[in-house]
Amino acid sequence: MSDKLKIKVTIADRVYPLTIKTSEEEGVRKAVKKIGDLSKKFAQSYAVQDKQDVLAMCALQFASQLEVKNIFDKAVVENVEDKLDEINGILDSYLDE
Repeated sequence: MSDKLKIKVTIADRVYPLTIKTSEEEGVRKAVKKIGDLSKKFAQSYAVQDKQDVLAMCALQFASQLEVKNIFDKAVVENVEDKLDEINGILDSYLDE
């Protein structure tokens, strides 16, 4: 049995056939819903009629969120590494005694 699934998704009134892993279906469908919800919000809030402009704004929103998350995650990792180095130093000092 194949773990591939053929689905059709609609984004900005266009249908896109996709072949995805079965395990990815929920994530893809949630992403399509988020795109649809956000594009409606942009179209209503900013009176944007051009679907390409709306989709560009959606892409910018999602990419910005991802970049901010990556920056935050990197800062968290660096903070954890610093704390681990500090703990390692304390343990080393006790072991050297």
